[in-house]
Amino acid sequence: MKDKDFNDLLTSLDQARKKHSGKLKAAKVSKFNPVLVKRIRRKFRVSQSTFANMIGVSVDTLQNWEQGRRSPEGSALALLKVAAADPKMVMKALHS
Repeated sequence: MKDKDFNDLLTSLDQARKKHSGKLKAAKVSKFNPVLVKRIRRKFRVSQSTFANMIGVSVDTLQNWEQGRRSPEGSALALLKVAAADPKMVMKALHS
């Protein structure tokens, strides 16, 4: 393991220990309301299966988001936030 990677790992462990003990606050956690997922899809005027295919997730995953059983994370969350702000730009980017 490279020295930098090892040092990054040690830093991460130290931060986790501090968060666990309450000495360091966790980063802001962003939750995405299930109603918003459905509203975003409706802005595109497409079915669940079409929208799921557009953003690269399964229909089951999209349904879980829309029904509040799961929440989008990572790149899917970022894409949904961009889609909420500018659906036309996302549609253009996805169809180019």
